Amino acid sequence: MSVLIAGGAGFIGSTVASACLDEGITPVILDSLIKGRREFTDGRIFYEGDISDGALVDRIFAEHPEITTVVHCAALIVVPESVADPIGYYEANVAKSLDFVSHLHRNGCDRLIFSSSASIYQAEDGSPVDENSPLAPQSPYARTKAHCEEMFADIAAGGGPRVLSLRYFNPIGADPELRTGLQVKKPTHALGMMIQAHHEGRPFPITGTSYPTRDGSGIRDYVPVWDLAAAHVAAIKRFDSLLSKDEPSLAINLGTGSGTTVRELVAAFNKVVDTPLETIEADARPGDVAGGYTKSDRAHRLLGWKPCITLEEGIRSALDWIPVRDKMLTD
Repeated sequence: MSVLIAGGAGFIGSTVASACLDEGITPVILDSLIKGRREFTDGRIFYEGDISDGALVDRIFAEHPEITTVVHCAALIVVPESVADPIGYYEANVAKSLDFVSHLHRNGCDRLIFSSSASIYQAEDGSPVDENSPLAPQSPYARTKAHCEEMFADIAAGGGPRVLSLRYFNPIGADPELRTGLQVKKPTHALGMMIQAHHEGRPFPITGTSYPTRDGSGIRDYVPVWDLAAAHVAAIKRFDSLLSKDEPSLAINLGTGSGTTVRELVAAFNKVVDTPLETIEADARPGDVAGGYTKSDRAHRLLGWKPCITLEEGIRSALDWIPVRDKMLTD
């Protein structure tokens, strides 16, 4: 079995490719390398190019007719960048995705797994959400994900590829074998900023301490990226049992099923490192919300999936990845 992974040279796509290889599934990578890394494609079938390039997609299917499923991870994902350049984000994430699904349909591909995001939920008060919770995406990036879900569902209902939208919560960590990981050296998510503060020997600011959570700090659902990859493998294997022509689209949340506050994330971080990370309290940043976490009942019931890597193990893999990344990625 072969699977086409669009965006397969990025953080999540490359990790999904590793998980596929470990399960005897051959990943075929399509990536423009605008954000992805060529190093993450070493030893893998790789096509450099854009998902909107119909001739290239046609060539991939002609050369690999054994491809049964497509995993679509190709997207721009930085929220502040999307605010500054909404046209660029809608073009890259929505317009090109429309081109891509058209190319897939033309080539007879009927199985699409879409990398969506929990950022589409109205998660403002620290409460858990499920797949039927209200949607209220708060950034151009998040709205591109919501638009793509709706677009793919409409296309599936009209006889196009069936689509399974996997709504990721907050990925952390790396491939346990350290084949790939987060390529950004200065990430803007909480764990990345904790690691940077720890390396620089300065306190980590907890921004916002009066949210309606158990300790006043914001709450998120941190899911190890290797567990996310395992969910993709399960989705590939179970796709036909989940979707039919009568019910051609479905969304599934991928998270731990329990929330972790910023203070709890710091505590977990300090269990892993030798020198504890100090913290200071700071005002909430404009636009920040309490956050939320997922109920994972649907993922467990339909995919047979539950995360098996602990928060501390995810943090440790993120730390272990850094020297490997710095040696592997020279620029």
